[in-house]
Amino acid sequence: MATLTIFTPTYNRAHTLHLGYEALKKQTCKDFVWLIVDDGSTDNTRELVQGWMNHEKGFKIRYVYQENQGMHGAHNTAYRLIDTELNTCIDSDDYMPDDAVEKIVTFWEKNKSDDLAGIIGLDSDFDGNIIGTKFANSKLRITLNGFYARGGKGDKKLVYRTDVIKKYPEYPLFEGEKYVSLGYKYELIDQDYELLTLNETLARVEYRTDGSSMNMYRQYVKNPKGFAFIRKSSMVLAPTRKRRFIEAIHYVSSSIILKNKSFIKESPSKWLTTCAIPFGTVLYALIMFKTRNIR
Repeated sequence: MATLTIFTPTYNRAHTLHLGYEALKKQTCKDFVWLIVDDGSTDNTRELVQGWMNHEKGFKIRYVYQENQGMHGAHNTAYRLIDTELNTCIDSDDYMPDDAVEKIVTFWEKNKSDDLAGIIGLDSDFDGNIIGTKFANSKLRITLNGFYARGGKGDKKLVYRTDVIKKYPEYPLFEGEKYVSLGYKYELIDQDYELLTLNETLARVEYRTDGSSMNMYRQYVKNPKGFAFIRKSSMVLAPTRKRRFIEAIHYVSSSIILKNKSFIKESPSKWLTTCAIPFGTVLYALIMFKTRNIR
């Protein structure tokens, strides 16, 4: 059995999916499986992947199709199917450097421990520029939220132990919505495990205008149940008081969007939520202003 599953959620990205495939063909270590979760694509993704599966001999490709559920729903499906020791997500418009798998597998074999959830590595853009900040050095033990709480910046590549990530609840699915923050699981894992830093680029990423990271205001309006859910969780689990108060502000704004009059009663921190109402109301007004032309 392979050590690593690289899983790729995809939705109508047949025009970019080849980036990941071509990069995986060049990997210096083939100790991996590529799992593609097709989240309801209506383009030629199925036919494209089937062609690769029919001809690729260097590594195993798994493909599964599901009705569209959003990125978090695709992650749920991936985690149910993965049976390798480690897993990592590479988005459908990103790719891995040629030696990324080798670095992950070698580093983990030398440093793995039962009290570690996995590895946290670096992302770079397509030109090789590191996204955000590097770690002070490799082999630091940190939590994901702890890294950001201490001033760390930028997206990072997470490589989790599969047995660890399967311990925690799946992302909830809300009718009519397609977004719940992937940070929900990571925040839960942070309560029990640390990650080991690897100061190496494990993925090259490019943000596109059709990606959810560029449309957060619209996401707030389209997915208020999902956002209210994660804000309630983070009000309890976020590592600092400042962060918990920010989560309360966002919870208030999502609750106003939902027209939920019981939001204080449903809050895990009623006092914090009450204090956040003026700020959450202002945030709600800002969201409505920003999305006035796209609602």
